Amino acid sequence: VRGETRQINANQEALLRNFYELKELKHVLNSASAFFQEGAAIQQEGLKERLTPKYDEEVGSKVSRHLSFLCGVINRAKIPVFERVLWRASRGKALLRHMEIEEMLKDPVTEEDIPKSTFIVYFQGEQLKMRVKKICEGLGATTYPCKEDWEERRHTEAEVDKRLQELTSILKETKNHRFRMLNTVVSSINSWIIQVRKVKAIWYTMNKFKKTETGLLHAEGWCPKFQLNELDRALKRGAQVAGSEVAPILNTVTTRRTPPTYHRTNKLTKGYQAIIDAYGVATYQEINPAIFAIITFPFLFGIMFGDIGHGFIMFLIGLFLVVKENYFLKRLKSYEEIFLMLFHGRYIIMMNGLFAMWAGFLYNDIFSLSLNIFGFSWRVSNFTQYENATGYIDPTRTFGLDPTTDDWSHKPYPWGIDPFWNLASNKLTFVNSYKMKLAVILGLAQMTFGLVLSFFNYRFKKQTLDVTCTFLPQMIFMQCLIGYLVFMIFYKWFNCNATTVQPSLLICLINMFLNFGKKIEPEQHLYDMQRYVQSALVVLAVICIPWMFGAKPLIQHLYPRVHQASYEQFDNDDDDEEDEEEHGIMDVMVHQGIETIEFSLGCISNTASYLRLWALSLAHAELSEVLWNMVMAAGIEININKYVNPIAIIIAFAFWAAGTIVILVIMEGLSAFLHALRLHWVEFQNKFYEGEGRCFAPFSFERILNGADDE
Repeated sequence: VRGETRQINANQEALLRNFYELKELKHVLNSASAFFQEGAAIQQEGLKERLTPKYDEEVGSKVSRHLSFLCGVINRAKIPVFERVLWRASRGKALLRHMEIEEMLKDPVTEEDIPKSTFIVYFQGEQLKMRVKKICEGLGATTYPCKEDWEERRHTEAEVDKRLQELTSILKETKNHRFRMLNTVVSSINSWIIQVRKVKAIWYTMNKFKKTETGLLHAEGWCPKFQLNELDRALKRGAQVAGSEVAPILNTVTTRRTPPTYHRTNKLTKGYQAIIDAYGVATYQEINPAIFAIITFPFLFGIMFGDIGHGFIMFLIGLFLVVKENYFLKRLKSYEEIFLMLFHGRYIIMMNGLFAMWAGFLYNDIFSLSLNIFGFSWRVSNFTQYENATGYIDPTRTFGLDPTTDDWSHKPYPWGIDPFWNLASNKLTFVNSYKMKLAVILGLAQMTFGLVLSFFNYRFKKQTLDVTCTFLPQMIFMQCLIGYLVFMIFYKWFNCNATTVQPSLLICLINMFLNFGKKIEPEQHLYDMQRYVQSALVVLAVICIPWMFGAKPLIQHLYPRVHQASYEQFDNDDDDEEDEEEHGIMDVMVHQGIETIEFSLGCISNTASYLRLWALSLAHAELSEVLWNMVMAAGIEININKYVNPIAIIIAFAFWAAGTIVILVIMEGLSAFLHALRLHWVEFQNKFYEGEGRCFAPFSFERILNGADDE
């Protein structure tokens, strides 16, 4: 098929070249009449006598008085150059006339349109004729024979037309034959491409093998331990199929090189692993954050996106993609990139929607409304001031919920937020305080968990020095500051009386440093012995800073063996001396100084960063409330007549639904996703995760055929 295709293409190219040459000749013959009429006029005006001297000084002999000509076709863009070169080469003794060809002629090889013009050159003498031909060849012009006699030109033109008709039919048959031949190839082209890619991949891999002195092939590679037996069976099975007399030998090799990282994933965990790998592939045998991100990522997303209705919509979208995944997998190549991103993250979308519904129940929020499932923990004894003329509660009036009055039952609400808060004028103040404190508590919990994971990393790598000089001071420093703030939050929730003015926790935390050792002001007093506890915490936090900075470099300098044991157990054989130079005393001090400054400042900034949980949750709730009040509630309140009212409600619902899907689900969902991603990458993973490994990429025909492995 390959040879036949080449032959057909070569024949078609030759036929096309002949076809376009005949078309050029036809245009030359059509233009010849005008050229020769102009030549006759030149002779009548006596120009022939001036252009043909009796003695040519350059040739050095007499020349004939007969006026010769040369016809052809040239690229229209080269006409000015052609004219100047002719004038200089002939010293003004050649006359050029040209005419544009209206039809666009094609190049037989590239099939590109080329604007061309016919031309005729009048000259005298064989010497000048040779010059004109060389100029035409140099500029890519094509010359054609043309007779002066009109009858001969007409006869030639008739023969050209006949040959053009024959070539047109031949080209048509050639095209049809090539189409029929290629049509038979279409059914096999995909299998051929697969075979070529497989063979190319096999040869590329085999080129990495080394030939031993005995003529055997030797190769080294990485393989998961649990698949060694499977690999051995595959090698023996391949040798048996190939009929090899030598059985393959599989041995494990001890090496100091760092192995690649391999994570076993399924449909659910694959998306979360991709999120972590986008930050950096885990170093070999390092704790994989994707295991915890399966829960923590949708949890933080739900805290920022908490709404039962919006979460249910997102859950349904993810569930639909999960249920129909086999249908979409068969047609993946036909979809756009945006849909492919959604499809590959279908389990993430479903989990995010599920946790958003859970957080919506926690906030008691569904499309900015509340559910009255467990009744009320508040009651208002006097409704008279809130009633309108009809005796019903005026919707424009709000209640000011005060826990110091008898309106509160003094019993906590069973789950979430009491729906009675929707009628309170101080609802925003209460919800703000509630969500802000919740964000700080969750931030401390996740950052503390990150530090605990760093301890397990150090212990696994037997880096005892890092445990005592990095983990311990970092943990103590964080708990002395942020941990104490969270302690005050819980203490204020459980032990403070709502009937009295309570101290500001933020002011207490600031004064803990500014008023160190001083007596606690009455308005900042929270519990007994507060002055001494806060002073002790400040002292511990200050001690931790030089502990983090100087303890490790000092111990490594005094005890070199500890220095050698405090780094990774895997190193390249050729890099030992470089590692000793790289991890010198000054390098370690600079490294510890940077880490100390980064952690000390980051302890505050990372905690503040978790306030995005409160900010996005508040923004989502307020935006949902504005959309409901401005669109849906406004449509429901329209009261014109029984015919207009339903239409107004339908139109309002259409706009409200569109705004809910586009703004609150898609745009707000994307925003919450990005912020949850940032909290994991920066605030959580920088406490323990290095991410300096390389991903294990085994030889796989599936990866090669999908284009994942370009090599």
